[in-house]
Amino acid sequence: MRVFVTGASGWIGSALVPELIDAGHQVVGLARSEESAAALDAAGAHSVRGTVDDLDLLKETAAASDGVVHLAFKHDIAFSGDFRAAAEADRRAVDAFGDALAGTDRPFVIASGVIGLRPGHLATERDMPTIDGSPASVRAATSQAVLALASRGVRSSVVRLSPTCHGDGDNGFMAALVATARARGASGYLGDGTQQWPAVHRLDAARLFRLAVERAPAGSVLHGAAEDGVPLRDVAEVIGRHLDVPVVSVAPEDAADHFTWLSTFLALDARMSHTVTGELLDWRPTQAGLLEDLDKGHYFRETARSA
Repeated sequence: MRVFVTGASGWIGSALVPELIDAGHQVVGLARSEESAAALDAAGAHSVRGTVDDLDLLKETAAASDGVVHLAFKHDIAFSGDFRAAAEADRRAVDAFGDALAGTDRPFVIASGVIGLRPGHLATERDMPTIDGSPASVRAATSQAVLALASRGVRSSVVRLSPTCHGDGDNGFMAALVATARARGASGYLGDGTQQWPAVHRLDAARLFRLAVERAPAGSVLHGAAEDGVPLRDVAEVIGRHLDVPVVSVAPEDAADHFTWLSTFLALDARMSHTVTGELLDWRPTQAGLLEDLDKGHYFRETARSA
């Protein structure tokens, strides 16, 4: 298959590209910069310069491909305070892909998340997010639109990713928690720390996307969660041990000051089962779990410190 991948040079995309190539597929990757294009070309993919705002380019490249994996998202805008704008741009890109792939029965796989799922509940692939008009639910509505493309002749599927896709080189939530603990001189957790996050290693996530593009049935919801839920207090304890700093509870009213932008996410209590996904695609995560990965020490190297 010739697979078009957006976000191909990103955290998961850079693992998915070799995963697809090793499985015998050709990869066309969307690249926003010359540096990203060079990295994709060096990895054996064919790069196409552009962004998710170049809707005509997205349509043309998708129409010339045997399938699409959409991983790109404007995280820089989303996390700087305008999540709605990022989510709306994502929806426009998804609609463009849908128009290009309608009636072809080709695969279209997107990355989504746990936003909108009922907190404190073990979510299964059959649970649907709440759409309430909030900025966060705009993205959840996009995932619903992708599933609806099955009725238009697209083999569409949605991979709900864990909040943390961990691994060596991660600059996401775990790296931010380490940086916060180092700066504050204490490894904090919110309240009693019983909030849980599902977790998945980036290599296991990449394999799931490859399996989805190869054989996920139309309209499939898939869960990229190797672990149903990891208590955030346990995460804080591992970080505190590696940094040799105290592990402390942070009261909800002090969370914004201590954790800054992380505070909203640390209040999230979400668990996800991947039982249906495993049975449907024979996806069996094999990489280290989150706490084991943290204990390997790569989050605490000097290179991670400057991230």
